[in-house]
Amino acid sequence: MTYCVKCGASLGEGAGFCPACGTPVSAVAQGVAAAPGGPQSTGLTSNVAGALTYLVGFITGIVFLAIEPYNKDPFVRFHAFQSIFLSVVYVAISILWGAVFGMLSFVEMGFFWSLFSLVRLAFLLLWLFMMYKAYNKDRFSLPIIGPLAAKQAG
Repeated sequence: MTYCVKCGASLGEGAGFCPACGTPVSAVAQGVAAAPGGPQSTGLTSNVAGALTYLVGFITGIVFLAIEPYNKDPFVRFHAFQSIFLSVVYVAISILWGAVFGMLSFVEMGFFWSLFSLVRLAFLLLWLFMMYKAYNKDRFSLPIIGPLAAKQAG
């Protein structure tokens, strides 16, 4: 059975217009019946939404877990959780690095800051790589946090 996209009224077989609101039946998605009160098309495909979960780290991960059509999509949920966990790892490493080497401020810091710059560059490249993989519809799983994300995504 198909339903009207605008008002949710049930449409009869071969109906050209919704009997309740007059919306043309062509407004119903091709081949997909829209349930009353169901999610409307947002214009973002799963791969674009999956890539955007990494955009601002855990913030966009949480946002996509809260937005209605995407919180039910397993692909988007996986990448949202993986983005959140990757952000937590980055923040934890940054805090740990600052705490350990902040106490050692009397030591020559040139080498350590160069090393930390390389770590930050590695995280930037990993972030871009994860966005690329999600955009290409690849459910790339990072070691350790990937299985955790898959478990949370269901």
